Amino acid sequence: MNSPYPGGQPPSGEPSPDGTPPRGSDSVRNDSDGAGARQVSGDQAAGPSGAGAEGNGQHLGDQGGGAPGYPDHSAQHRNGRPRLDPKPLWKPPVDPLQAGAFGRPGEVDGSFGARRAPAPVLLGAPPVPDFLGDAFGRPGGGGESLGRPPVVDAPDVEPEPPGNPWRDPNAGARLGPPALSADSAQAVEPVPAQRFTFRQALFERRLRPSAIIGVLIAALLVGAMGAVIGVFAANRLPAAVLDPAFQLATVAPAVSREPGSVADIAARVLPSVVSLEIRTGDVGETGSGVVIDGSGYILTNNHVISTAATDPSAELTVIFNDGQQSRVPGIIVGRDPLTDLAVLKVDVGNATVAQLGDSASLAVGDPVIAIGSPLGLAGTVTTGIVSAKDRPVRLQGGGSDTDAVIDAVQTDAAVNPGNSGGPLVDASGAVVGINTAIRTLGGDSSGSIGLGFAIPIAMAKGVAEQIIRSGTVQHSTMGVNARSATDGVTDGAQVQNVQEGGPAALAGIVEGDVITRVGERAVGNADELVVAVRENPVGASLPVVLMRDGREMTVTVTLIAE
Repeated sequence: MNSPYPGGQPPSGEPSPDGTPPRGSDSVRNDSDGAGARQVSGDQAAGPSGAGAEGNGQHLGDQGGGAPGYPDHSAQHRNGRPRLDPKPLWKPPVDPLQAGAFGRPGEVDGSFGARRAPAPVLLGAPPVPDFLGDAFGRPGGGGESLGRPPVVDAPDVEPEPPGNPWRDPNAGARLGPPALSADSAQAVEPVPAQRFTFRQALFERRLRPSAIIGVLIAALLVGAMGAVIGVFAANRLPAAVLDPAFQLATVAPAVSREPGSVADIAARVLPSVVSLEIRTGDVGETGSGVVIDGSGYILTNNHVISTAATDPSAELTVIFNDGQQSRVPGIIVGRDPLTDLAVLKVDVGNATVAQLGDSASLAVGDPVIAIGSPLGLAGTVTTGIVSAKDRPVRLQGGGSDTDAVIDAVQTDAAVNPGNSGGPLVDASGAVVGINTAIRTLGGDSSGSIGLGFAIPIAMAKGVAEQIIRSGTVQHSTMGVNARSATDGVTDGAQVQNVQEGGPAALAGIVEGDVITRVGERAVGNADELVVAVRENPVGASLPVVLMRDGREMTVTVTLIAE
């Protein structure tokens, strides 16, 4: 399209044919606030004086015939540009229901209703309703507002004499007479009650008949209550507890102590049982022993006399159960820590000797009697049965050098500390064991719980004979050390080391072999291996059954002295 203007652009200030604003001018800004519109040319500068570089701004409202501040609608094209009317305000539609609820009443034009005329001010009290007047009003006839007591004329009071200090405020302080007179302070003596005798009350009628009847009834009630209490107390309270002429009836003894009874056995064995006392300074120990020979040899435990054997200052005393408690010093002949046995010697004559029995003939359940001095109580006798035989028991410690493994006789006869060294006898009174050890629960429970152990007399007899003959004891050995072992099926003693050149090494026993039998005795642990070897004499050749790499082997071992 060809432009009618040179250069294709209209002159400055004139609009283009397509309505584009003239060059050098800005868009029109309308301030439609209800007061008028203002148009300012964009060529004006924003300086303090408001003068532009090319033209001056004009207030459209000040031109033409319109009202000041409003646009002149007669000039539709001022400066060659059309003038647009302001847009009408948009109002949302009003709901008739809301208008009826919140709209202005029809008779009210403004925001507030018409001001009401002030009511006249009424002075005075409000009128009283009739019902309140009837309830609380003054009765008819008038009178005072409040009920008051009647006025009584006061009696004539004599005027105070002149000069009364109680009425004179300027009078000085002084002492006056007491508040009460001496006559009023005197106490009135009570009138004494009239007294009369029972005869006067009955025959002279000093009391009314009803009072006399009441007294008689009260006396009868008191007497009846006393009788009831007396009967109740007689049934409840004990009779007299003292009887000077009392005497129990004499009963003939009916106890029959047949030969072989516990009393008979105790009476025969007790004289051969002695108590041992070892004293070191102010410290003392006690034990038991049994006389095994008329020459004064006494058999006891090593742990009982070990203090006397190792301490030169210790004193060993033997106390006999002869009714006089004879005390004799004892001499240690010899002792064996590997069997916990020892032999003493006392210088006495005609000593009662115990009878030695056969421990091998015992059976589980046989009655036995333990005799000794538990806790220093000499001559104590307890009974029980044989609970088990051939029970390997290791004995160590206890303040001695004992390190023994015994093949014990187990009994439930009460054995306590102090019984050690005393005899365990059978039903015939023969000694079948030497009481040696007990099993306890530990802690403070150190007494018997029915688990006592005695050295079989067969072993004790052989050891005692060797001690009396030579003062020493020989024990058999095969030259191995072992520990208890099991594979869940077979129990035995596993060899830990083999003495070089010893009987086991010569027989071909090596470390790791598990020994399950020695001679005729089965071996289930290390302690059973010890007792199985020591019960055979030195030089005996025994078959030994062992397990090696799952195979059972039998070798012959010749025992030597340990």
